Amino acid sequence: MRAAVAVTQNFDDPLSGLELTDRPVPEPREGWTRVRLRAASLNPHDWWTLKGVGHPAERIPIVLGCDGAGVTDDGREVVLHPVIGDANRGGGDLTLDPQRALMSETIDGTLAEYVLVPDRLLVDKPPALSFAEAACLGVAWGTAFRMLFTRARVRAGTRVLVQGGNGGVASAAIELARAAGARVYATARTAEKRAFAAERGAAAVFDAGERLPERVDVVVETIGEASWAHSLRSLRPGGTIVIAGATSGSMPPADLTRVFYQQLSIVGSTGCTLAEFEALLRTLVETGVRPALETIRFDEIPEGFARMLSGDVSGKLVVEF
Repeated sequence: MRAAVAVTQNFDDPLSGLELTDRPVPEPREGWTRVRLRAASLNPHDWWTLKGVGHPAERIPIVLGCDGAGVTDDGREVVLHPVIGDANRGGGDLTLDPQRALMSETIDGTLAEYVLVPDRLLVDKPPALSFAEAACLGVAWGTAFRMLFTRARVRAGTRVLVQGGNGGVASAAIELARAAGARVYATARTAEKRAFAAERGAAAVFDAGERLPERVDVVVETIGEASWAHSLRSLRPGGTIVIAGATSGSMPPADLTRVFYQQLSIVGSTGCTLAEFEALLRTLVETGVRPALETIRFDEIPEGFARMLSGDVSGKLVVEF
C-alpha cells in the first residue's frame, strides 16, 4: 500500500525525512480493525513529527497522519477519533490521560491506503458528510469543539475573538461558534485570509493586533507569542482565553497584573473526548456546517506540507485515496 512515512527527523529540513513509499497492508487482529482510507487530512502535528519536536526518535519510522475516514473490511463507513488513551487514567477524561497519544505518535497513522486501529477509535460516519469532510474533523474540529463548548463554555450571545482565523482549528472555531449563536470576531494578516475568515462566518475581521469595536468574553488562541498581548487586551474583565497551541512561540510576556486585576481566566485545551467528537458530528449534521477544505493527490503530500509551513493554506488539506 502507498504510505507517507517519517523515516528521519530534521529540525531545519523536515521534508528531507518524508518518504512516499510502499508498505505491507496491516493484518487485522483481535480488538483492532483494518480500515481502507478514503480520505485523510494533513495536520501541523505531522510537520512537528518530521522536525523531531515532541516525537522520540526511537518511534521513527512511522506512518504520518492523525485524521481519516474510510471503510472497514465488513463495509462499515467510519471516521476515526484520533486520541488514543484511557479515560480512567485521566480521572474520567481521556484527554487528561498522561499517557494519551494521537494517531501517528504510537501507532501508524492515516496517510496510507490502510490503517489498523483499536476498535474504540471507530465512529460511524454520518451519511450527510463526505469522506473528505469527515477526514478533517478529528484534530482541528474536535479541538475547536472542546475549546469552545467544554473549556470556555461558549453559548448563544457570547462574544468570541478567534486569532488567526484562516487556520484549521481557528476556522473551525469561527463556524462552530457562529452556529451556536455567538458573535464572532477574527484576525488575520492578509486581505485574502481576512476574506476567508469572513466567509466562514466572522461578523468582522481585523488585521493582527487591531483594536476591536468591543471587548469579548472569550478569545480562541492557537498562535501564542505573536498574538498574546492582543488577546489579553481584547478581553472584558472576567473574560477567558482558551488556548490549544502556540505556533509563534510559547513564552510571551504574561502581563500578570492585567490577569489578576481584571480577573481573567487562561484555560488550556487539548484534543477532544469520544463523546465530544460524537457531539461534533451531530452538530455538523444538524446545522449544515461543513469544513473548508482542498483536496490533493497522494503524490502532492510533500507540496501540501510545504504550503502549510509557508502559511499558504486556509482551512484543511485533504488527501483522497
